Amino acid sequence: MTETTAEAANPTRPTVTSHPGDKALGVVRIVVGFMFACHGAQSIFGLFGGHRAEFAAWPSWWAGVIQLAGGLLLTVGLFTRVAALLNSGSMAYAYFTVHQAAALLPLQNKGEPAALYSWILLLFAFLGPGALALDGMRRQQSRRSSMTYRYVFSGPRSADDAKVSRQTM
Repeated sequence: MTETTAEAANPTRPTVTSHPGDKALGVVRIVVGFMFACHGAQSIFGLFGGHRAEFAAWPSWWAGVIQLAGGLLLTVGLFTRVAALLNSGSMAYAYFTVHQAAALLPLQNKGEPAALYSWILLLFAFLGPGALALDGMRRQQSRRSSMTYRYVFSGPRSADDAKVSRQTM
């Protein structure tokens, strides 16, 4: 595993890719995001043997849009926390408006997929994307840009900043 310059400057600080659990979280995010996007494609376009929802019909077509867009964002790991929170809310809404009236438990009311998606997506909203995410790349680029700006306009604030700034420039 290669280290970024920030990791080399501060080896005790844990990073997104330094723990095997982050890689597992990233793989699970990719799989869940892809499956969620497939549900959206099924609702919007009638793909994968699904029933196509009527254009702009509430809530089925709009749920499909949220599932497709949110699932794709989760798959690539872009705006992961926001996408996961919105998708989790849409699945909670689906569970309580469609399934919960039939019976109390998800096993009894055929709402198990909606409940599972809602809780798993809520987990991503709190834990973040894990490894293999565009969010991590955006954060690294933002950190480099802010360090370069700070170094150019105000000089290094510490010996570590100077060392990292020289390595990233």
